Amino acid sequence: MSELIGVTPFQAHGALRGFVISGRWPDSTKEWAQLLVFAVRVAGVPGLLPTTTVFGAREELPQDPEPDMVGLVIAEGTVLGEEALQPGRFAEHVPPALIMLHPPRETRPSLPECSGAASGCLLLPGLPHLGLEHRAAWVETDGDGVLTSMVSRVGVDPISDPDTAVLAMLLAA
Repeated sequence: MSELIGVTPFQAHGALRGFVISGRWPDSTKEWAQLLVFAVRVAGVPGLLPTTTVFGAREELPQDPEPDMVGLVIAEGTVLGEEALQPGRFAEHVPPALIMLHPPRETRPSLPECSGAASGCLLLPGLPHLGLEHRAAWVETDGDGVLTSMVSRVGVDPISDPDTAVLAMLLAA
């Protein structure tokens, strides 16, 4: 049995700022999608995520990390507004994963009975010119945290979906 992946959310000033990853990093699209499910459930907590926010995986550890910590998935900025990500943010270092989380007030539920739904998108950037395809996952949970939709794909054309298009544009800018 492989080592478990630990995911612990953290906040600052009442807002979700990221997730501590411990044990090991996800090593498949399926494991990353499971991490996304957890992140979307956290984003669905009322008031914890004020607006759509992009999170990036970082393998660099802070000073004096916990013994089993392997990295962070940290809030990089919002899509719009004062804290919006600036072009070139990822020019020097492309994160191994980008996640976009939408709070309930910015998510249109896929089912009418799923009030309070939160959603998110994961992009695992590939290197298509080297034969490594882009991978992605999309998740929606209702106000109770129940998974209402989950899709994952390999060989994604980022332009085919608004969320992956935004994430790909941030990587390319």
